[in-house]
Amino acid sequence: MAQPKILVTGATGFLGSRLVRQLVEAGHSVKILARAGSSMRGFDGLPADKIDVALGDITIEHTVYRALAGCDRLYHVAANFKMWDREPSRILDAAILGTEATLSAARRRGIEKIVVTSSVAAVGATREPVPMDETFQFNREDSETYIVAKWQAERVALDEAKRGLPVVVVNPTGIYGPGDWKPTPSGAAILKYMNWSLPLGFPCTEGGLNVVDVDDVARGHILAMEKGRIGERYILGGENVTFEQLFSMLSDITGLVGPGRKSSEGQAMLLGRLMETWARLTGGDPSLTYKLARDFACHYIWVSSAKAERELGYTARSARQALARSVRWYVENGYVPADVLRRVRLDLRAAVT
Repeated sequence: MAQPKILVTGATGFLGSRLVRQLVEAGHSVKILARAGSSMRGFDGLPADKIDVALGDITIEHTVYRALAGCDRLYHVAANFKMWDREPSRILDAAILGTEATLSAARRRGIEKIVVTSSVAAVGATREPVPMDETFQFNREDSETYIVAKWQAERVALDEAKRGLPVVVVNPTGIYGPGDWKPTPSGAAILKYMNWSLPLGFPCTEGGLNVVDVDDVARGHILAMEKGRIGERYILGGENVTFEQLFSMLSDITGLVGPGRKSSEGQAMLLGRLMETWARLTGGDPSLTYKLARDFACHYIWVSSAKAERELGYTARSARQALARSVRWYVENGYVPADVLRRVRLDLRAAVT
């Protein structure tokens, strides 16, 4: 029996390109939906004849419908992975309208199974270091644009599943690892850490997050396609760490500065407000905003992947390995300035493939 043909949206992004890579290496026939002019950098080293490119836009249903011709399965990974934008609609439309249009096209095509990429952003956060699971009641309805967008897009996907569309939702956590060429906000944080020049240590707050490797998340998508139950959500996480542990690991891996004195929640919110105001004036992207600081500084985005482990056979490598693979990729691909490279003492023992 011939293998099903697969369409991947968001395939030119960080996670999407690593997913395509795994699918191609497993012998699947893959089609990607991409906008004209999209970079194909994420597919370097893959045979060009193994990837079929269909031009289109996830918010324009007829282009998705056209791309789905001949396909049996769909991975809807596409999103505008920005926490904040001067024009919030650029994030909201990609997430919500994009999911609506893509799933409508999939329904018309009679696609046999669909995996929709949500986010830990749609799970929530807590004051206490207690892992959340898929039953946790979302509590960030008025958060930053990306958080709200992913939550609402997930609701669209789960509502479609209730109406009979064969949808499985996966919720990745903080994704790190090789191939983040853009980079994403997660990768940008690592580069900001590596370029930190003050001797007092890298600033952080109380609280923490879950760190996972991109290739483990990509494999989790494939497992969700193979074994996931329709209408269910699966958290695809790795290791829960505090913010202090995160920067201590990065210090161990690179030999660069460790975490500094912890900022208070109020200090983080003030800094977020200032950075957001500066971004509005200059047109840049703030690495912190008031709402992000309010909702996540001194909070824990800790989760359990027990459901995915139990039902899908999902596993993930350690946070240290994920971070080391990310750092090594940035070092080897020219993202780190020469003056910083002279100070880096990369511990390759953790950066295993």
